[in-house]
Amino acid sequence: MFSLKNKRAVVTGGGSGIGKAIATILARQGAEVHVIELGAEQAETTLTEIESLGGKAISYACDVADHDAVKQVFEKIGNIDILVNNAGIAHIGKADTTEESDFDRVMRVNVKGVYNCLYAAIPKLRLSGGGVIINMASIASLIGLPDRFVYSAAKGAVKAMTMSVAKDYIGENIRCNSISPARVHTPFVDGFLQKNYPDNIPEMFEKLSKTQPIGRMAKPEEVGALALYLCSDEASFITGCDYPIDGGFTTLNN
Repeated sequence: MFSLKNKRAVVTGGGSGIGKAIATILARQGAEVHVIELGAEQAETTLTEIESLGGKAISYACDVADHDAVKQVFEKIGNIDILVNNAGIAHIGKADTTEESDFDRVMRVNVKGVYNCLYAAIPKLRLSGGGVIINMASIASLIGLPDRFVYSAAKGAVKAMTMSVAKDYIGENIRCNSISPARVHTPFVDGFLQKNYPDNIPEMFEKLSKTQPIGRMAKPEEVGALALYLCSDEASFITGCDYPIDGGFTTLNN
């Protein structure tokens, strides 16, 4: 089950965290994985891990918000079977504390970046007779989170684009779904704590962990396992759906 042998997958933001976990698990299941990262060196640990498993991976240095650069990368890759739109950036702020430059920056990467990859990838999926698209949304697209104004707006757009793509290409054997994680223990979380709470990291880590009713943060590998299922033929009846993976956050936090 869940074999991706002879499949070619593209994972954006695959150099660390959730993207690295997804790229690695897809490769482990037999896919040839193409990692798109802002800098090629950021993908080195992912490539090394995949190669140690006997898999095949190639990296490309590319800003997903650059329309022409994204098209050029996908031309190099050729036909594909799977696209995982994972690249994104975070921001902390309310509507009246988010500067215009920060608003534009987050929307450029998190919304335009997804559009750019969809635009470039869909013709390549057609060359394979169809395929799968996974967009990384967030529970921020489902419920209100404090101090996440533009991030929530961007992830809401990602969820809406997912539904639109699923509707538009269902007749071409292209499935499109999104994943909405709650807090995941990634290098971003560690960096956030180091920057903002250097004197009480363990206490704040515990506090953030317990915001999920299950009592901990998700592991990147757990999100990767869900992505694998949605990319596999076992999920061939699933399209136009969003999957919260949140330790009960959206349903049990009363």
